[in-house]
Amino acid sequence: MSPLSDPTRFRRLAAGMCLIAAPVTYVVGILADPALRLGGNADAVGAYGRHLEQVSLSAAILHWSWVLLVPGVIGMIHLVRRRAVLLGHIVGALALLGVVNFSALMLGDFFYARLERELGTATGAALGDQAMADPGAVFGFQIPGFAGVAGVFLLGLVLAYGRHAPWWAPFAMVAGIFTAPIFWVGTVVGGLLYLAGSGAIGMRMIRMTDSEWSHSGSRGAGSDPEHDTPGADGTRPAGRDAHQATRKR
Repeated sequence: MSPLSDPTRFRRLAAGMCLIAAPVTYVVGILADPALRLGGNADAVGAYGRHLEQVSLSAAILHWSWVLLVPGVIGMIHLVRRRAVLLGHIVGALALLGVVNFSALMLGDFFYARLERELGTATGAALGDQAMADPGAVFGFQIPGFAGVAGVFLLGLVLAYGRHAPWWAPFAMVAGIFTAPIFWVGTVVGGLLYLAGSGAIGMRMIRMTDSEWSHSGSRGAGSDPEHDTPGADGTRPAGRDAHQATRKR
């Protein structure tokens, strides 16, 4: 069966591949940002107004870096089955809502670039700052966005507690997200950290069997009592016998 026609395999592979693609896309978006490339250089002032095309490309790529993280986070939540399930659901919801808000914040780059071009660097940047300082922008987008990164970190710890991720992976992910915008050393080191942490979880998903994905962390993960078939000697596996006996009670 084609992976596209197999819901279990498709969702497992999609979640794992998105966890690998998200950090790569994130670094590409940072490299395309003209102001971040200039760092603390004086030329960084007004860079958005001078390079509208680069800002447009960077903002679009960064937007998709957050969007690609959504299927990965859903896959991470899926693996929380036995240990700390309630906590996993809470921090998973926090992570999803936060990632969506960070994606929306990328629209601000388009407005900053156009304002700086049309009104001048000082006036345009000041007007953009005032808009982003609006309580609706702060409490509706910025704070939830950063809270979402905390949710990703905590969800990674829940996975590590359930033995579905290495303990260092969530630390690497968050460290990479916050250091990658510091061009150029931070971009290289942070990008590698983000890819290592997120990729480690993603590769575990990709390497799982469909049975491990479907029954991850649950009791009796190796058997499916509804679909066990008789052996060559006509006997049925113990899992089905126990299941049938339970249903007759």
